Amino acid sequence: MEQLRAELRRHEHLYYVLDRPEISDAAYDGLMRRLQELEREHPEIPVPADSPTLRVGGAPREGFVKVRHSAPMLSLDNALDEGELADFDRRVRELLAGEEYLYAAELKLDGLSMAAHYEYGVLKQALTRGDGTVGEEVTENARTLRTLPLRVTKPRWPRFEVRGEVIMSKPAFDKLNTERARQELSPYANPRNSAAGSLRVLDPSITASRQLEYHAYFLLVDGRPALESHWASLEELKRMGFKVNPAARRLAGIEELAAYCREWGEKRDDLPYEIDGVVAKVDSVAQQERLGWTAKAPRWAIAFKFTARQAETVLENIDVQVGRTGVLTPVARLSPVVVSGVTVTNATLHNEDYIRELDLYAGDTVVVERSGDVIPRVVRVARPGPRAERFSMPETCPVCGAPVLRAEGEAASRCVNSSCPARLKESILHYSARSVMDIDGVGDKLVDQLVDLGLVKSIADLYELKAEQLAALERMGEKSAATIVANIAVTRERPLARVIAGLGIPFVGERTAQFLAEGLASMDALIQAEEAQLQLVEEVGPKIAQSIRRFFAESHNRELVERLRQAGLQFVSGGPARAKAGPLLGMTFVLTGTLPTLARDEAKAKIEAAGGKVTGSVSKKTSVVVAGEEAGSKLDKARELGIPVWDESELLKRITE
Repeated sequence: MEQLRAELRRHEHLYYVLDRPEISDAAYDGLMRRLQELEREHPEIPVPADSPTLRVGGAPREGFVKVRHSAPMLSLDNALDEGELADFDRRVRELLAGEEYLYAAELKLDGLSMAAHYEYGVLKQALTRGDGTVGEEVTENARTLRTLPLRVTKPRWPRFEVRGEVIMSKPAFDKLNTERARQELSPYANPRNSAAGSLRVLDPSITASRQLEYHAYFLLVDGRPALESHWASLEELKRMGFKVNPAARRLAGIEELAAYCREWGEKRDDLPYEIDGVVAKVDSVAQQERLGWTAKAPRWAIAFKFTARQAETVLENIDVQVGRTGVLTPVARLSPVVVSGVTVTNATLHNEDYIRELDLYAGDTVVVERSGDVIPRVVRVARPGPRAERFSMPETCPVCGAPVLRAEGEAASRCVNSSCPARLKESILHYSARSVMDIDGVGDKLVDQLVDLGLVKSIADLYELKAEQLAALERMGEKSAATIVANIAVTRERPLARVIAGLGIPFVGERTAQFLAEGLASMDALIQAEEAQLQLVEEVGPKIAQSIRRFFAESHNRELVERLRQAGLQFVSGGPARAKAGPLLGMTFVLTGTLPTLARDEAKAKIEAAGGKVTGSVSKKTSVVVAGEEAGSKLDKARELGIPVWDESELLKRITE
């Protein structure tokens, strides 16, 4: 029993505090149920006060302000099949002694619980669940949630509390992982952990960028249910403007409840967000009070858990793939296995450290999980195989043979050759992207042909392409070919910041490239700058500075830069010269919301051309916030700090003064 308690405590810490679970929910539930059985079977052994069976949740993360909840945020008992669901209904029926009752059933959203407190209709405080009694204050982060009203019109109570779930939708999760893949970062495991981590970061702007949603499901006044039934509370929440899950339903009896659970178990893949079950509550608050609570959960509610989406298969081999910035990623080659309706043959293994942590060898039988029901990953070894040879990252690139380096403090190993064929296609697409060099017409299919036919072996080769070469390609006419050549030629006029961004230096994106161009003013200065000098540039720390030095220390990369110089690209920044004058000189701006006619990049360019500077977050140093439709927390912050707010027309007027 003590061994189980120790293991459960460790997994609680990993799941609730670190947002880094090592086992599935189903495996955790199995450990918990085993401990509960042992404690029941041995009543002569006292249950310690810190037993996981008496706990509600994990401890609050260190570093946040801790606040006591108005009433405990209790966890729910689980039903893992329809038999256990029927047992729950039987207990309710017996305790209510023949009374009629209804269930309010809702989808069990897979996210992070949060309590939002309102005073006179205005959001005053938001708390995570924490350990159920004490939570973490995340008010500033919560303000960035678009589905959480900052003000409620015509509230019925001077003070009330709303409890709900913070989630990340599947599209938002996919977008986040696509961006991380573009940056050669390891993907997040699932939407639940991503939502939890995004709500509990210290920088609210990161929360705002993650497109989190808040779904309300409880309404309290002074820590007690505000209305006579749960269903009435849901209706009132909708009236006040909260997002309430539309699948909620009132049901009469166990047959309707079981059918509802079966229905959503079948339809869960069609939803735009993750669910891991159904929550059923006795609807009447008076009946809830008569049913009461156990030490850890209400007797009037149950969580029906869907079957875990895992399967076992054999790890046949571990291969290595090379990405755009040269990161080598180990990939598991698996014996085909069906996981929740999809045949899985490959799964990411992230990096060498991840393989060591799982103690993986080719030939092992492993557990594969579709994380977030989307990305396959190996979560643990089920049964060891022969374990003949331990995996190690190659010392040279498996594609081009260039050295592979792993910087101190980094998990990623990288090929140092910027012209490595494995990196080339993604590098060309990155270079051609709208936010970088903006080469219209250069997409996946054209890049495949250019690289596969040997017409382009480096991004510098783009500037040597002839229209007749392109016209000979599949599905390419003379007019289209001439247009693409012209579009490539135009990029010779792109500013230095875009050229730097196009090089694909690890950890140097568009924003950092802009700061480098402004701070150093030329490509030659960037190439020659030492790490200490680089760190004087805004937002450049030791990691980025070291990455820049490593990039230019490689001969392949210096040759690429020289070829781009010969192609006539801009190697000197025009930014400082333009910033010496203008009606907005010395002013710092923040853009938020959607402007009527200007795209974000266009507004930024106009401000900078007029001598101003654009940053991403509001602070006391901000001169003006330019706000459009659906402006979010940045607008609220500006008003709190008394910072002037302009609309687009005011901005254009000031620029032309």
